[in-house]
Amino acid sequence: MTIGLTIRHQRKALNMTLQALANKVGADAGNLSRIERGELGISETILRKIAEALNCTPAYLYLQSDMPKAALSAQEQRQPNLTTLSHAAGKVHASNVKEFVNWFRSAAPYIHAFGGSTFVIAFGGEVVSEQQFVALSHDLNLLASLEVRLVLVHGARPQIEQRLKRDKLTPAFHNGLRVTDDAAMEAVKEANGAVRVEIEALLSMGIANSPMAGADIRVASGNFVTAKPMGVREGVDLQHTGEVRRVDAVGIQKRLDDNELVLLSPLGYSPTGEAFNLSLEDVAVSAAVALDADKLIFLMDSEGVHNLRGELLREMTAEKAKNLLRNVKDNEQAINISEDINYYLPAAVRACEHGVARTHLISRHIDGAIIQELFTLDGIGTMVTELSLESMRQANIDDVGGILKLIEPLEAEGFLVRRGREHIEMEIEHFYVMEHDNRIIGCAALYPFKSERMAEFACLAIDPAYRGGGRGDKLFYFCANQAKEIGFKSLFCLTTRTEHWFLERGFTEQSVDKLPAEKQKLYNFQRNSKVFSKTL
Repeated sequence: MTIGLTIRHQRKALNMTLQALANKVGADAGNLSRIERGELGISETILRKIAEALNCTPAYLYLQSDMPKAALSAQEQRQPNLTTLSHAAGKVHASNVKEFVNWFRSAAPYIHAFGGSTFVIAFGGEVVSEQQFVALSHDLNLLASLEVRLVLVHGARPQIEQRLKRDKLTPAFHNGLRVTDDAAMEAVKEANGAVRVEIEALLSMGIANSPMAGADIRVASGNFVTAKPMGVREGVDLQHTGEVRRVDAVGIQKRLDDNELVLLSPLGYSPTGEAFNLSLEDVAVSAAVALDADKLIFLMDSEGVHNLRGELLREMTAEKAKNLLRNVKDNEQAINISEDINYYLPAAVRACEHGVARTHLISRHIDGAIIQELFTLDGIGTMVTELSLESMRQANIDDVGGILKLIEPLEAEGFLVRRGREHIEMEIEHFYVMEHDNRIIGCAALYPFKSERMAEFACLAIDPAYRGGGRGDKLFYFCANQAKEIGFKSLFCLTTRTEHWFLERGFTEQSVDKLPAEKQKLYNFQRNSKVFSKTL
């Protein structure tokens, strides 16, 4: 169920009209209707207002969007609580054991890939103040058990604000940066110390019959970050606000080598003995770059990055991210871009440009968000990479299994002629594959007929999960260019089901006698395939 449908069901359960909800959240009823229908994305600010109006939390709405509605009784739908959700989750699990097994099997490649990798995970102080770190610690324990090397970077903004308010001090900011005077710096130190102690305590849990049972997480923290003052910006002295000068990567690596989890606070220290207040993003990106981390993960309020139309972007390159930020800056009505994105997306771009392979932006409100993002095919948030995840190349013998997985369903349906593993292995040099993040999602073959300077285009197959994005076209034109570079003058193909696809790409129907002589001898008149050709 989508988040929009979840909002609609919760509204209906409260007998609230769409106009009444619009009045409560100060939004247009037409836009709310589009959100419920899934035609418009939803910002975290609007989601919070809607959740408050519907007497629930954003986390509850996210959870319901992942849970079949039938799993909850009418009373449970009206009165959500932990016992209800636990009971419903149990019923969902019992009825979806097969789905769980399939997911667990599909996660195997990720489990193999992540062992020994370094992940930097950054989150704001809200995760601790709103008691979300308990669930997060369960996921961290799971990653640690898979031998993932973990570096955590926490924020402390709400805790700092709380202490400033307690001491009757007025927070001061300049262009989004805190002006940290002596009094504010004392609040910063106290807040960071309290957050760090609470995180260490929660990571020390080992309660039986819980996800932390048997956990043996040792936490290391210290003066790993060297900082310098930001100084005076546009005439404003930021005082104890600083920026990262250097991260002690060697010191952190030693702790990781000892199977310890490293915890970094947004504080840095100078050779003169001063402490500086740093931003969460600066520390996280600097640590990820210094450690050559495999992944940088930001937990934030919104579910990911949306474009200006409100569509969630599952993947984007650093260049596309920069273009989006430029468009947002030029568009004052970019309502789908949350405050978090303005902080974290530039940080993701900086990380990618400095060698971090993957940066993930995911919601802190979704239980198990890290697991869903890392161990499922599509993930649940936005992944930013330096280069596109998709590439095309000539196949090799290691690709045979992936090719068979693609073509066997099409062979069973009669779209393709049956080929066995041995057949594919013998002809592997004629195949080309399309990869998405090292996973084969498409294949095609070019069989040469050199005397006629013709090539047969065959065996085109795209993974069902990736169809509809023009990938068949990309693979076809890639193969056509390869044939042209080799020196072939034309392509031909045989098909029984997809003649219109080839006609739309410039092929024309031909008679069997137009085929190369060698191919004519192999033509199966019982299958009665149609012949199409295209001049290169």
